[in-house]
Amino acid sequence: MNPLQENIVQAGKPSWTARWVAAMRAAHQLLDKPVIFSDPMALSILGPAGEASIRHDPAQFNDPISRDLRAALAARSLLAEDELRRAVAASVKQYVVLGAGLDTFAFRNGYRDQGLHVYEVDHPSTQAWKIDILKEAGIGIPDSMTFVAIDFEKATLAERLQEAGFRTDQPAYFSWLGVTVYLSEEAIFDTLKFVASLPRESGITFDYRVQPSMLSPIDYALGEYISNLVEEQGEPWKTSFNPMSLQKKLQSMGLHVTKDLGPAELNKRYLGEREDGLQTRLGFRLICAEK
Repeated sequence: MNPLQENIVQAGKPSWTARWVAAMRAAHQLLDKPVIFSDPMALSILGPAGEASIRHDPAQFNDPISRDLRAALAARSLLAEDELRRAVAASVKQYVVLGAGLDTFAFRNGYRDQGLHVYEVDHPSTQAWKIDILKEAGIGIPDSMTFVAIDFEKATLAERLQEAGFRTDQPAYFSWLGVTVYLSEEAIFDTLKFVASLPRESGITFDYRVQPSMLSPIDYALGEYISNLVEEQGEPWKTSFNPMSLQKKLQSMGLHVTKDLGPAELNKRYLGEREDGLQTRLGFRLICAEK
């Protein structure tokens, strides 16, 4: 089973979580000083109406849980792009953003001159919605990116990527953020096996939910709150992992885990010098793995 086959998006509608996450990323640019992850397009990518709404009242995203979530979203994006930079330094020229939502990297790609091409993979409804927003916002689509809309009743990830010009005989780096929690283990491992089938220097950064029984009481409570919230929107969380078991599974596929960072490590890495107390929690971890 392929990852987007387990459709977390209602037919004809964009993902609610894609809209929510994009709003949080935009609010981070206005509320948190200094920003953890600077994204000059985080507001404009929302379209004129969305940007105006957040600029008018960014405090609507400043409750304690939203603060934790903003920190987590910023830290995961920063880690993914840090790892991409290392991949580009190793001559990787293909970057695949799985479940892209309103991700902006393709529009601020600083590696175009080095030949980096970005493939944004998403459900057709969410991708069509994004393209409409780009038109409304007057944001052009660069030649260095390709949209890859996938209906898994008709094609596999490998097939659609190759149809879009992706080279399976060349290394690629993948980011897969805010997606695995909505999928089955089978769907998750199918995607990771595809990454593992690519040439050396290929790699991936993705986040995953830690098994609730392994979480602290506060992380468990925060996770349950957000889980209930997204389930009400028709996008329930499905999968969580024991970190050690997941690492072993990746190693068995031929993927070497270079990082597996939880909130404590991310806070130390990216938020340690802050004076505003901004911290990431929520019971998720980030893995970086490579061939």
